[in-house]
Amino acid sequence: MENNFDIIIIGGGIVGAATLYKLQESNPKLRLLLLEKEKGLGDHQTGNNSGVIHSGIYYKPGSLKAINCVNGRRELVEFAKQYNVKHDICGKLIVAMEEKELSQLDKIFKSGLENGIESMRKVTSDEIKDIEPYCTGIAGIHVGCTGIIDFRGATERMAELAVARGNNSEVHTSEEALAFEKDGESYRVVTSKAIYKARKLIFCGGLQADRLAKKDGVKLKEKVVGFRGDYYELTEQAKHKVKHLIYPVPNPDFPFLGVHFTRMVDGSIECGPNAVFTFKREGYGKTDFSFTDTIDALSYMGTWRLFFNNMKFGIDEYRRAFSKKLFLKTLQRLVPSLTMEDITPGRAGVRALLLREDGDTRDDFRIEYTDHSIHVLNAPSPAATASLAIGQQVAEMAETHFGIKNW
Repeated sequence: MENNFDIIIIGGGIVGAATLYKLQESNPKLRLLLLEKEKGLGDHQTGNNSGVIHSGIYYKPGSLKAINCVNGRRELVEFAKQYNVKHDICGKLIVAMEEKELSQLDKIFKSGLENGIESMRKVTSDEIKDIEPYCTGIAGIHVGCTGIIDFRGATERMAELAVARGNNSEVHTSEEALAFEKDGESYRVVTSKAIYKARKLIFCGGLQADRLAKKDGVKLKEKVVGFRGDYYELTEQAKHKVKHLIYPVPNPDFPFLGVHFTRMVDGSIECGPNAVFTFKREGYGKTDFSFTDTIDALSYMGTWRLFFNNMKFGIDEYRRAFSKKLFLKTLQRLVPSLTMEDITPGRAGVRALLLREDGDTRDDFRIEYTDHSIHVLNAPSPAATASLAIGQQVAEMAETHFGIKNW
């Protein structure tokens, strides 16, 4: 009996923890199990992202990214206040450095208005200097509701609250889900340590989302492809040059936001990330390699179409990944006074993108269900910011399609 659960959630990043929290909050009688293969919760994308609470300004109005980011951000900030998670709503600047970027800046501002972003205003070059004295730009947008947070701390707090509220619910780390087998009206989950039974399953697998879906019998054309992002940090002598968050105007032809500056909750200033194809899905070193992951990605046509469609960007990103001088040159576009002595190599993160067969990475959040399972298949940035809203959406999907209110 002790290995029987109502629902098992696979994946202990912030989306998995938020799903556990939301399900337990609205259904306290459910016995839930969260499985995470790493030693701690949030050890991959959650604990290695930029730590930014995104406003929702960039995303297509009406999309799941836009709706969930705005709603999730507001809820996440209230959650952090209520449960003492380290955070700071410090605001950010999006800075145009050339005339040709002004039209894109206007599009971003219009998108922000349509998405209902509060505390947002256009700023002049003089106003940029007032907010960030060492930053140079010709125009910008100040987004006052953007902030920073300890996402790993938020993840752990969500899991703690869920277990405290639940009916013998549990969180298991260092336990990998290996197989899923139908057993009458239930499902057996075989892990690296035990066998469990559950009425239903929820998958929040991040970098492994496509592989978990296939193990569960879901026919999926797309594949997850990983992109590593390297960071530098400002040295103590240079930290005064960045007070808040500073972003460039993103290139609409490139699927990432560009190298930016982030003041973290511990007071450090990070610069980055770049975006390079990684030869290991969970590899954080520049030379990390997995034969299985590499063959998996390079045997998929969508990967090659992405390369061909973004060849110039890709070459520039790789050159910058191995050249401190080129990385600095990119940073100097926003803060011209930075020198080689002002930056030091920092950490790295890996982003999971569910890549379409045509090589397009700009897909919306994607959540699908079967008769016995729900799969969060695509949850790239701003998923951490939107986590509570995504968790709520998954919980409502479970209530609707699994009928858990009647259990």
